Amino acid sequence: MRKKNSESIGDIVNQVLKENKLDRKLYETRVVNSWGAILGANIEKYTDNIYFVNSKLYVELTSSVLRQELFLSKEKIIASLNKHVGTNVVKEIIFR
Repeated sequence: MRKKNSESIGDIVNQVLKENKLDRKLYETRVVNSWGAILGANIEKYTDNIYFVNSKLYVELTSSVLRQELFLSKEKIIASLNKHVGTNVVKEIIFR
């Protein structure tokens, strides 16, 4: 029998992460880890490095043609990444 004031483990973990301001880092890590799943294996093949600095996602690519293609669809990519994570963690993407 559950008590009325009980909470789930997931809720408690999320609350602790928010209180310690660790939830942002967790979301950023989820974005980096899901880059290939969202954009596909072909794009992941040409991606050298992905990292966050001040809510900006930096993506280093080995193909200048792909860099231009992704730059043109930057807003769609931001929306897809944020939707996948469930919060607005990516404010801007900078392709290098």
